Amino acid sequence: MRETREELEELQALLDASLSRSSSHLRSIINAESTLTAEQLTGVLTGMCTLALSTVTAKGEPRISGVDGHFLHGKWHFGTAHDAVKARHLAARPAVSAAYMRGEDLGVFTHGTVEILNPRHGEPTADWPDLLAYLKEFYGDDSDWGNDVVYYRLHPHWMTVYAPDIAKLTAESLP
Repeated sequence: MRETREELEELQALLDASLSRSSSHLRSIINAESTLTAEQLTGVLTGMCTLALSTVTAKGEPRISGVDGHFLHGKWHFGTAHDAVKARHLAARPAVSAAYMRGEDLGVFTHGTVEILNPRHGEPTADWPDLLAYLKEFYGDDSDWGNDVVYYRLHPHWMTVYAPDIAKLTAESLP
């Protein structure tokens, strides 16, 4: 877990607010007994999580694809090739939806906007060196990180978590 106390509090506030303003149908499925706290969530979302990421074309048509997602500091981080269609979509329309599902045991659903962390032209974000160190540790140091891949941080405005068996899920994530 890499989150600070402040990041956990911010994530918990987002989870609570998102669920409270969700439809009655969604709240009939996801409730206090079938969701995770921010602390539990950061404990189970470790390593690489394959996200289904949805972007939008210029015509407003949805496009979905898979990306390697890393949940760090209470937010999703992911990358794609600088010349990928997805990168063009994100540059023009940074609103996205992402879903992470682990069978029937866990679903994390997020809507928000993305921020480019390492633009090809321009300055990277202040925390890019820390994220780059994490990525090199995770994937190895055999990539041209500045030229091959553009990385994003998803700033969520809505996020909810479905976990029907919290005890089983959290027990599986213990070292």
